[in-house]
Amino acid sequence: MTATAGTGASPPRGPVRAGVPTAPGVPTTPPAPTTASGPDGRRLPPPAFGGRMWKQVTHLLLDLPLAILGFVCAITMITLGAGLAVTLLGLPALAGGLALCRLLGRLDRARARSLLGVDIAEPSSPRRRGRSLIWMWSVLGDPVAWRSVLYAVIRLPWGILAFVVILVGLVVAFPLLPFLVRAGVAVDAAMTRALLSPSPVTERRIVELEADRGAVVDSAAAEARRIERDLHDGAQARLVNLAMGLGLAKEVLAADPDAGARMVDEAHSEAKLVIRELRDLARGIQPAILTDRGLGAALDSLASSCLVPVAVVVELPGRPVPALERIAYFTAAELMTNISKHSGARSARLAVRRVGGTLEIEVTDDGRGGASATPGGGLAGLGERLSSVDGELEVDSPPGGPTAIRARLPWRA
Repeated sequence: MTATAGTGASPPRGPVRAGVPTAPGVPTTPPAPTTASGPDGRRLPPPAFGGRMWKQVTHLLLDLPLAILGFVCAITMITLGAGLAVTLLGLPALAGGLALCRLLGRLDRARARSLLGVDIAEPSSPRRRGRSLIWMWSVLGDPVAWRSVLYAVIRLPWGILAFVVILVGLVVAFPLLPFLVRAGVAVDAAMTRALLSPSPVTERRIVELEADRGAVVDSAAAEARRIERDLHDGAQARLVNLAMGLGLAKEVLAADPDAGARMVDEAHSEAKLVIRELRDLARGIQPAILTDRGLGAALDSLASSCLVPVAVVVELPGRPVPALERIAYFTAAELMTNISKHSGARSARLAVRRVGGTLEIEVTDDGRGGASATPGGGLAGLGERLSSVDGELEVDSPPGGPTAIRARLPWRA
């Protein structure tokens, strides 16, 4: 028998790592177990188990009762709305059901935020004006409400499947529960985002319309202040002087007919000035020629008052709605004023035509150019007013000219 070299001791007992010799008498540290065991030898839950996962389990288990509620509301709404379609109650019933499904969609978005940590933005609410037709039509045309109905219908089979799978994981396949929850949350979050998120295009358009509405309100307020100032400083003051002059003339007339007659003549001249100022003020609100004879005649009259010779071309198949005529007229008036004040042009051209579904106003001149829609400027304000009615302003004015400015408005007759 061959003894162990150096000592008569036997080789060390215990686990030896491959390739790493163990020194005699040195205790070795056993490797950590891949899974922890409890006092009774059973495997403890893996690290995936925790408070967050139990929130997700709660969310998936709540899918079924809420899915049943949403499905019942959606089917009842469709059935009731279709059954009452021949009466006046059909559309209000349908709008009420849509509003209820939209409310349930808000509840699901809040549930996803609190239990899943999925942040879904709230869509803009439809316009609400009591029980008016405006609110009803806004709800009927609301894409978020209709997608909430689709979500309520689709979620019932998904809610049943999710409930059964999570229940099996809790009772039968407990070690697989984290993986089942992860898959279920991924599907649930994707469905919620796809059907309950606001449409980016719609939301952007709402923001634009709100901004345009603010510009229109500011413009209307400024116009009201201008009219009030013109009335107060002009016609009202002249009318006060006229009344005082006539009162004095009445007192003087009996004692001194000649002096009274002169005072009456002065009052008559003052009355003519008041009439002229009121006519000019009314022209700034709504020119009579525009109302009586249309846009072509009004633009001819407008061009004749410009300091630069203007050729007018009007190619319209008929008259647009009065509101559109008024916007087109005052757009052309502002552009004509810019030509008179700033262009230094020798000639200009004003063309108004219908191009498809658009009313186009084009003003060109051979002036110095350099016009631009700088923020706070007149052209920028004009562009904002046009955008409030879905119009647009295009400025092409290189330094040295020529200048071409086009305004486009949606045609409505």
